[in-house]
Amino acid sequence: MRILVAEDDAHIGDAIRNRLSRLGHAVDLETDGATAYALLGTEHFDLVVLDVMLPSMDGFTILRRLRTAGGTTPVLLLTARSTVDDRVSGLSLGADDYLVKPFDYRELDARVQALLRRRSGHANDLIKVGQLVIDRNARLAELDGKPLSLSRQEFALLEILASRPQRIFSKDELLNQLFSYGREPSVNAVEQYVTRLRKKLQASSVEIRTARGMGYQIAAI
Repeated sequence: MRILVAEDDAHIGDAIRNRLSRLGHAVDLETDGATAYALLGTEHFDLVVLDVMLPSMDGFTILRRLRTAGGTTPVLLLTARSTVDDRVSGLSLGADDYLVKPFDYRELDARVQALLRRRSGHANDLIKVGQLVIDRNARLAELDGKPLSLSRQEFALLEILASRPQRIFSKDELLNQLFSYGREPSVNAVEQYVTRLRKKLQASSVEIRTARGMGYQIAAI
């Protein structure tokens, strides 16, 4: 999934980006509030991890403007402020969750996964399409009861497709969700990953279909 992290503390920002990247997410890190807000206006994200105290534009202002403009992207607020009034203010502005610094990165992982799960309409971390089972928390996949060996990007692509099996994803949309801003390869990269996944799904109960001129869709046979 594509995640924007807006955090001006270099140590914390790098730690969050590296941790979420290891989980297979495409992560954009911004240290300036105005820059982060501008990026939200041009790019699609599945989640925003937003520090309250940012230069140029604070997190509360970004959140208020995002919600006023009709943006529904889930927002996890990070702050050193621990008072009830601050937490209530953030939630009232439209934050989906709140995490007070310093925090345990395992809790960050859990809250990020919960928000992404909620956004995709799943009640837990398991996604099932036919005999394909994906554990989003453990980052593991099984096909017909056997472990499926996947690279990080292959898992990410399979997770995106399986999270909404009735939906057709365009190549550009998949490209946007798989790679962070400024590091997007061509759509040929998506085609290559789809080809690799198809080989691993070969002769199984699940296939990735091509909707000509539209994109890709996963389905149980």
